[in-house]
Amino acid sequence: MTFAFALAAFTFTGLLFGTLTFTRRHLFSEGPTRPADPGVRAPLQDRLGWVVLCSLLWPVLVFTGAMSWWLRRGH
Repeated sequence: MTFAFALAAFTFTGLLFGTLTFTRRHLFSEGPTRPADPGVRAPLQDRLGWVVLCSLLWPVLVFTGAMSWWLRRGH
């Protein structure tokens, strides 16, 4: 598996996660604290923002993984 394929797969997984969890995003973020009222549709901008946020979280995971590796090495 090449790095580009792994990155594309991770990003696609984030996009899929964001698409599937938009209505329950109050469980995953510090944004909304409760579910939206039934029948109230969110603007497309909110949906796209959530999907992009989910797909772009991989840099945070890379950073924290690198930091953990550095700390386990004994520095």
